[in-house]
Amino acid sequence: MTRKPVVGEKPLYWVGSSKKDLLAFPEPVKDHLGTALSVAQFGGKHPAAKPWKGLGPGVFEVVEDYDRATYRAVYTVRFEAAVYVLHAFQKKSPRGIKTSRPDIDRVWERLRMAQQDYEERHGKTEQ
Repeated sequence: MTRKPVVGEKPLYWVGSSKKDLLAFPEPVKDHLGTALSVAQFGGKHPAAKPWKGLGPGVFEVVEDYDRATYRAVYTVRFEAAVYVLHAFQKKSPRGIKTSRPDIDRVWERLRMAQQDYEERHGKTEQ
């Protein structure tokens, strides 16, 4: 079932397996991350959203700790007419708070995929 968009709400697009991955998280985590994504769709920034380092402006992550595990969702608001969820994952880095290289690489690749998808849907953008 698909709901109709609300006035002022940007569409939310999922890149790769990000939606399936997020839906596998515990309910409280899904609620928290879903709220943050909804705020982004209306042009805001959730208090828990922070810039994702290394990709410049417009890419954010939301982190939620639950039951001794850490969950993250990375999304971009770089595009005028849409929000893209790039990656959703449970942090499993063996060393401290550092994000694993495969997760970092996946965000880079999915940002490129989002750019291509956006250009196909809305035409080229200037950055």
